[in-house]
Amino acid sequence: MRSRLLLVVALATAGLAFAQTPAPAPVAKPAALSDNLPIPDAPAPATSKAWLIMDFATGQVLAGENVDTPVEPASITKVMTSYVIAAEMAAGKVKGTDQVMMSENAWRSGGAGTDGSYSGFEVNKTAPLVDMEKGMVVQSGNDAAIALAEHVAGSEQAFAQLMNAYAAKIGMKASHFVNPHGLSAEGHMTTAHDLALLGRALIRDFPEAYSYNKIKELTVGPITQPNRNLLLWRDASVDGIKTGHTSSAGYCLMASAKRGDQRLITVVMGDTSENQRAVDSQALLNWGFRFYESHQLYEANKPLAQPKVWKGALNQVAVGVSQPLLVSTPRGKYDRLKATMDLPQSLEAPIAKGQKLGTVKVTLDGKEVASAPLVALQAVEQAGFFKRLWHSLLMWWESV
Repeated sequence: MRSRLLLVVALATAGLAFAQTPAPAPVAKPAALSDNLPIPDAPAPATSKAWLIMDFATGQVLAGENVDTPVEPASITKVMTSYVIAAEMAAGKVKGTDQVMMSENAWRSGGAGTDGSYSGFEVNKTAPLVDMEKGMVVQSGNDAAIALAEHVAGSEQAFAQLMNAYAAKIGMKASHFVNPHGLSAEGHMTTAHDLALLGRALIRDFPEAYSYNKIKELTVGPITQPNRNLLLWRDASVDGIKTGHTSSAGYCLMASAKRGDQRLITVVMGDTSENQRAVDSQALLNWGFRFYESHQLYEANKPLAQPKVWKGALNQVAVGVSQPLLVSTPRGKYDRLKATMDLPQSLEAPIAKGQKLGTVKVTLDGKEVASAPLVALQAVEQAGFFKRLWHSLLMWWESV
């Protein structure tokens, strides 16, 4: 086993001690008494089947119960439908100006006569795709979801295949979709954790499509319907995401709020009423914002170290992270973070740009809270024959 060099440094409140250019130190603030106490337990929804709260920036689950237990997603399914439509639009397969037909199948299966949520678009008439999508998102229209699926993929069944393909790409490992609207169907299941990953992906990848979720009401023809997410009226920091309800799934809500630079996502599945799912989600958001904060520890592609390279045209190689390294910490605990860089003691050329060379890990009170690969930020070609020979002799000498 090759020997490795382990570098250990402490985090300062201004940034990591080995960061290339530390940020200015913030003005010191008096520590709250609670900063030195354990974080209180999250306000667990008493009647839900599953719930969680996730930090958007890091994807870290701050608290939850039954997060990987299969549950019916109900109309939160439509977030997956929105993601597929946005991805297909980004790929140039469909356009927001496309005229989408409210087919008789969509109208009969999801329209006003089905005792489910509907958009109000007229049967056998068309509307721009973006308007139809808003009818699906704001009014939770099952008819709009079916019409959009038929337009994008030809049928609900074909669209469901796209849903499952994109779900796998997002990392939703325990989800399976069989329709675009979320009415109960055999095999149509997900988990609270998967739904949080989906919400995070929609916000990150397609912010315009996500913005439809904060629209409070929508008028289609003579009918005006409100968004069923009560938090849009109760908390100005909330800008989504989606409600859901069936008799078997119960009352569900995936919510997201942004306060300052911090965004949180909550998922509450199988609650007892429309109001209770809002109350439970609000409590989780307040708890998360009160007791946690997010930090970017390292920028992408910024040198964190310059380890020695043997037999190379260069004698050192810059290493760093290819993506920003983020972490969620209890408030008041940032200065207790510690970082370690685990790099080989002996690096030999050639080294390709982007090649993984080691790992950086961040711990809080001995518990790992974040990690990322350390990669070469530049290529290092092999040196000429005589330098390689000389380095071979030096490496042998150091090893004896």
